[in-house]
Amino acid sequence: MKLRLLTALPALVAAAGLSACSSSGSDDVAGDGGRTTLDVWLMRDSVSADFQKKFEKGFEAAHPDIDVRVQIQEWEGIGEKVTAALAGNDAPDVIETGNTQVAQLAQSGGLLDLSDKVDELGGKDWLKGLAEPGAHEGKQYGIPYYAANRVVVYRTDLFAKAGVDADAIKTRDQWIAATKKLDKGEQQGIYLPGQNWYTLSGFIWDEGGDLATESDGTWRGALDTPEALRAMAFYKKLQALGKGPEDSDEARPPQAEVMAKGQVAQIVSTPGGADVIAQNNAGLKDKLGFFPIPGRTAGTPGAVFTGGSDLVIPVMSKHHDAAYTFVKELTGDAWQKKLAVAMSYVPNKTTLAGAVAEDPGASAMAVGAAEGHATPNTPGWAAVEAKNPVKDYMTAVLTGGDPAREAAKASDAITAAMK
Repeated sequence: MKLRLLTALPALVAAAGLSACSSSGSDDVAGDGGRTTLDVWLMRDSVSADFQKKFEKGFEAAHPDIDVRVQIQEWEGIGEKVTAALAGNDAPDVIETGNTQVAQLAQSGGLLDLSDKVDELGGKDWLKGLAEPGAHEGKQYGIPYYAANRVVVYRTDLFAKAGVDADAIKTRDQWIAATKKLDKGEQQGIYLPGQNWYTLSGFIWDEGGDLATESDGTWRGALDTPEALRAMAFYKKLQALGKGPEDSDEARPPQAEVMAKGQVAQIVSTPGGADVIAQNNAGLKDKLGFFPIPGRTAGTPGAVFTGGSDLVIPVMSKHHDAAYTFVKELTGDAWQKKLAVAMSYVPNKTTLAGAVAEDPGASAMAVGAAEGHATPNTPGWAAVEAKNPVKDYMTAVLTGGDPAREAAKASDAITAAMK
C-alpha cells in the first residue's frame, strides 16, 4: 500500500526528487541490435536516482539483450492509471503497486499469475505482510518488493532523564509503565492521535483478532470481537498518557512536527518521522532513537501494518519472460540487500533482515516486520478506507462512547462497505 498510510513515503525515505530516466513507449524493440525494450513503472521516491542508475547498469550488464526503460509514476491517481493500462493494449511490462492494491488489480484479470515462480523466488521467506496481499483467490500475482512499518521514535535524553531504558521495553505492560514515568507536567509521555488506526490494527492482530473476517465467501467487520475490544482498551490506555487529539489522525497536525516542539517523549511512526523532527528542530537531531513496538509478551514483538510495494506483470505485456527476469533480479537477495541499505527499507525476506543491522531505524522496523500484517485481502476493503468507520469508532470510544456498542456500529459499517 502507498506509504502515505505510514505518514507518507517521502517522509520515510527523505529521498531527493526523481526524474524518469526515459519515457515508456509501445515499441516492441529498441533500435539497438534487436534488444528487447522493457517498459517499467516505478513509483515516485520508491528508489533514489542513484540506486535506479546502479540497478539499471547492473541489470543490463547481466542481461545485454534487454533495454530497461523506467518511467517514474506519481502516487496521486495511480490506481486509475494502472487500471486503464491493464485494460488497454499498451500496458507496461512491469508495474510497482502498493501491496494492498494487488487484490483489486488481480480481480480485473489483468495481472499475470506468477504462482509457479514462488518457490524459485524464495517465497517461503517472504514477509507475509507483502506476500499475502500480493495473492488473490489462492494465486500469487504480486511479488514482494520492499517493506516499511511503524516503530517507536523516542527522545533519548528524556528517557535517560526519567531513568527509562528503551532497550528493556519488550512488552506492552513495560511500555505503559515507562510511558507513565515520562508523562509529567507539560511533557507528554507519548503523542498518540485518537485516529491512528494502523497502530490500533497492530494491537488487534496482537490479540488474535482482525479488522474483518471472511466466512463462506462473505466478509464482515470484526471490531466487535473480544480480541478487537481488548485492543481498543489498550489503545485508550496508552493514548491517555499524552495530549494527542481524540478526533484526528497522525497527519492533522503532523505528529512529527508536534514532537519537534520539544515536549513529546515518543511517537509511533516510520523512522522517517525522525528526519521530519530534525528538520523542524535541529537541536533534536542527535537525541532520537528507535525501538520496535512492544508485543503482549517479551518473546514476540508487536504486530505492525506492513506498508510497501509489490511488482506485478500485466497480462498484456509483450515480454513476459524479460519482465520476469527484471522482477527476479530486483526482488532477489543481492539487489534487495543493496536496496535496503540505500533506502533504509526492510528487505522482502525475513532472512535478509541483517542487511540493515547498522541502520537503527530500519533494524527496528525489521524486527517488527517479522510480525507484519496487511489490511483484509479483499477488493472490497478499498471502499472501507474511503469512508473509514474505524477512525470514527476510535474517536467515539475515546470521547466516552460505549466500546461494545460503538464497535458493533463500526463493524456493521465495514460489512456494508465491503459488499
